[in-house]
Amino acid sequence: MSSLVTKEAPNFTAQAVMADNSFQELTLADYRGKYVALFFYPLDFTFVCPSEILAFNQKVSEFKERGCELVGISIDSHFTHLAWKNTAVKDGGIGKIDYPLVADINKNISRDYGVLFDESIALRGFFLIDQKGVIRHSVINDLPLGRSVDEAIRMLDALQYTEKHGEVCPANWNKGDQAMQPTSEGVASYLEKNY
Repeated sequence: MSSLVTKEAPNFTAQAVMADNSFQELTLADYRGKYVALFFYPLDFTFVCPSEILAFNQKVSEFKERGCELVGISIDSHFTHLAWKNTAVKDGGIGKIDYPLVADINKNISRDYGVLFDESIALRGFFLIDQKGVIRHSVINDLPLGRSVDEAIRMLDALQYTEKHGEVCPANWNKGDQAMQPTSEGVASYLEKNY
């Protein structure tokens, strides 16, 4: 499996359940000019998946404030996505979700992004796509390992900071922290102050 980071995000068109529960054909290319946080999860009506979907949903406004759209994808049909959304959280559902859930029933999207596991379900892949449609960050977790939504936002902040200021973000950088000039002097100065 090769990395997609620095490459154009594979485009796709597929049925999705939108935030208002309508069915719509969603095309990734329609999001050009915006950042996209695209994440794959294994299956609807499972265990770790709803915790991630609800955690992303709790932070959807933070993504939107940064000009970033959230899109979730699994191999389930759009009908199954809707049934899951129409099921209360206390009954194993996810309730109202304020971003689209894409149906990848033919598994081509999961395959194109390198997250299809054993030709059956998607691993927990996260892809941060910039305004030009280029993947700038990705992480793939095994099935039992839930993701950190705060880390996804931190990476979005770092990407936007580097694009705006031309500096690079060191280890454990958070919004508001000092960054580094991408020169040997800039790095030496930063390291001397912080380590």
